[in-house]
Amino acid sequence: MTFETIRAKDVIFYIRREDTQIIDIREPSDYRQGHIPSAINIPYDDFENGQRNIARNKLLILYCERGNLSLLLARDLSNEGYMVKNIYGGLNAYRGPLEY
Repeated sequence: MTFETIRAKDVIFYIRREDTQIIDIREPSDYRQGHIPSAINIPYDDFENGQRNIARNKLLILYCERGNLSLLLARDLSNEGYMVKNIYGGLNAYRGPLEY
């Protein structure tokens, strides 16, 4: 399977959609300092350890701080059959409002 990389400004089209789950893969302390609205926090290490509870019937939008780890995870999840998009540049590229 393949996945798509989207621009950070395009994530606004996916915020609070029922068919989409935005996932912040940074550490919980970073997540609490500000995240994309409606994003949930599942740290990268939890994915690596198999500790995840994500729906296969939703589009997953992944991001990290700069987009590197989320790119690797997007590839892996896509290979497992998930519908995945990665935010190019991660949270550093996002210019919209944050939730805390």
